[in-house]
Amino acid sequence: MEEQKNNSEGFFISAETPWERVDEGIERQFVGYDDRMMMVKVKFEKGAVGYIHHHYHSQATYVASGVFKITINGKNKTLRKGDGFFIPSDVPHGAECLEAGMLIDVFSPAREDFMEAIQKGK
Repeated sequence: MEEQKNNSEGFFISAETPWERVDEGIERQFVGYDDRMMMVKVKFEKGAVGYIHHHYHSQATYVASGVFKITINGKNKTLRKGDGFFIPSDVPHGAECLEAGMLIDVFSPAREDFMEAIQKGK
């Protein structure tokens, strides 16, 4: 796979990077990616739900703001700004936003389905 770069050629400038609507009350912004790794900001409105799903990518997530009920493999934990979580490959997980906020997701390898969405948006 050819290495992918974000539009700012290595630098991420939030004000210059578009947000993409993912679902009701959820938007994402791509920070940067190549074929091995991807970082994404995900903004949630209160009450928005990232439904239970799984993927073969490993995922590490940092709670940048807000309060979230996170479910990993059937176990729930309420996380706040400064907390985080790790999801191994193919483990079911989801998020419910209890107070509006933002998650910073890192995927390895990069999410091909997200890259397809980026390419369609160009």
